[in-house]
Amino acid sequence: MEKLDFFTVVVKRTRGHNVYNTFVLFTVQNVHLISLLILLPAGQLSLLLRPPDQPENPKTLRVAVIGAPNAGKSTLTNQLLGRKLFAVSQKVHTTRSRALGVITMDNTQIILLDTPGLTTPFKVKRHQLENSLLVDPLNSLREADLVVVLVDISDKWTRDRLDFEVLKCLTLNPHIPAVLVLNKVDLLKNKALLLDITAKLTEGVVNGQRLRVRDVVKILQKERDEMQMKAKTALEAQTGEEPCPNSDTQDQTGLSREQLRTLKSRKGWSHFKDVFMLCAADGEDVETLKRYLMVAAKPGPWHYHSDVLTDQSPEDICVNAVREKLLEYLPQEVPYTISQHIELWRETEDGKLDISVKLHVKKNSHMTMVIGPGGQVMARIAREAGEDLTNAFMCEVRLKISATLKN
Repeated sequence: MEKLDFFTVVVKRTRGHNVYNTFVLFTVQNVHLISLLILLPAGQLSLLLRPPDQPENPKTLRVAVIGAPNAGKSTLTNQLLGRKLFAVSQKVHTTRSRALGVITMDNTQIILLDTPGLTTPFKVKRHQLENSLLVDPLNSLREADLVVVLVDISDKWTRDRLDFEVLKCLTLNPHIPAVLVLNKVDLLKNKALLLDITAKLTEGVVNGQRLRVRDVVKILQKERDEMQMKAKTALEAQTGEEPCPNSDTQDQTGLSREQLRTLKSRKGWSHFKDVFMLCAADGEDVETLKRYLMVAAKPGPWHYHSDVLTDQSPEDICVNAVREKLLEYLPQEVPYTISQHIELWRETEDGKLDISVKLHVKKNSHMTMVIGPGGQVMARIAREAGEDLTNAFMCEVRLKISATLKN
């Protein structure tokens, strides 16, 4: 794929008493325009001012990317977009609410709905998580023309069955076409297992055709029994710990108890249209999926101007970039207890962007970890988050981070 070079132009606009700075990002090769609109002083909304510039014979496709926490959904979305706009971390629940990315090529527009990892009301309440982790994936699925189900096959304890919450979503929306994406295949040492895993996750059926897959890997019975026991334990950790719904017949999604019991006994979904095996961090792997989405797009008007790359505000992108580094460099529950707000957002005359972020930390012990020996941890977080923002905004970002104890 041809590599594109970008250059940035800053355009000032006024509307009433408000001043807007638009970072307009051009590709040198085809002068394709991408803009991220920054509202100053409100600084909280990304305004999509322009109506869609409809081409001749427009095509569009809304794609919901769902999966268990830490399956690689944001990594895949970033790779499809060709730009890192969504936070990525090894810890679960990096994505806290739905975010939208837009791919526009020729007369085709693909709208990617990057969703939080699927979880349950019980876990949201127990761990005091945002309600968006429950609501956003379901809403995205209902809006989608196609569902991409992402599975991390590097986890040998959970890869032999679909996440229970994923199965619930698919069961509630059987009319929406779905494709299965096996992610992190680069971490699977024995590639011969791919066929066996595919057969289990698809129940041996893809696009209405039965698969002919032989178990080409001979695993000792003791090892197989151990793997099944671990997988069962993992499933019980997802579903068995939760209390039964208050209703005698249905849970909060509308599924009956009988349907839920049936789903718990299932390992896969027999209605996938296609299966992809890739590494979401590999651009060449993802390009195959991108071409598939382009072909799957149906005739219909665009929803966004070709300039639009995401519906996130620049402030959202900044907060998520900092959160990503907090998750990466702070242990266990510490990053989940830290809140942040942007104190300064200023574009300088020479085209640089100065940002100041304040972290609110709950405990003295956490503050010590956030700062690190000689301030090294905080300095590293600011440096790396600043680099990500520089790449996202295509201008030099000078990011400063400070921390205070939260009262």
